[in-house]
Amino acid sequence: MQFTILCLERAEDFARRDNPATAGDYWAGWSAYGAALAQAGVFVSGAGLLPPGTAVTVRQTGDRRDVQDGPHADAKEQLGGFFVIDVPDMDAALDWAARAPSSGYGSTEVRPVLTMPG
Repeated sequence: MQFTILCLERAEDFARRDNPATAGDYWAGWSAYGAALAQAGVFVSGAGLLPPGTAVTVRQTGDRRDVQDGPHADAKEQLGGFFVIDVPDMDAALDWAARAPSSGYGSTEVRPVLTMPG
């Protein structure tokens, strides 16, 4: 069964990515996590995302398109990236999510991947 691990980070966590004093540790944690997923044979796909300030939110109502700079949600944590994994059940997905670096400083959400009918 496939699950998506959504890695949520705070503004200061996004800032760690580009800070020469903290970037090495930041990226090492994510590299190790991705390698562990791959080595266990559960990695399906994933990607890191640029900071929330690069986001654009669009709403289409009939012929009207509203475009807003930035993420839709104004929250303490924003989506920093995701991993899709293939594991037997939610318990296994939660075990992997708990190992994500974001679980130690932000939060990590797990959702089953929807299988489209047909």
